[in-house]
Amino acid sequence: MIKKVDHIGVAVHSIEAVLPFYTDVLQLTLLGYEEIPSQQVKVTFLSAGETKIELLEPMSEDSAIAKFLSKRGEGIHHVAFGVTDITTRLVELREKGVPLIDEIPRAGAANAKIAFLHPKAANNVLVELCEKRGDHDDD
Repeated sequence: MIKKVDHIGVAVHSIEAVLPFYTDVLQLTLLGYEEIPSQQVKVTFLSAGETKIELLEPMSEDSAIAKFLSKRGEGIHHVAFGVTDITTRLVELREKGVPLIDEIPRAGAANAKIAFLHPKAANNVLVELCEKRGDHDDD
């Protein structure tokens, strides 16, 4: 079911303000920026070997990331696992009684299909499933 840790999402107030730490200090490679209007979030991905770091900046005060930041401050927001056939994975999880935030996949960053499990499913860790479109073997 799980292929790998695809990325770790980090909620930040400003990508521009924190990016030098990741690129200059940690020397991670910047992979690009993207805006996801449907989720009211700006993201940037950085390469950290086989796993990526996703910086998430809210585009509005009503976004989920803005709400997270107001409650918890900056920091780890979620862990994303790469999967194949996300729709089947969600059905399997639902049948096992796993609480889901997303019953069906939605569009995510980097042209991926994503779905979130409810944090109470994983001891208060927000888990994202991520299927890269057009690549069902290795991402």
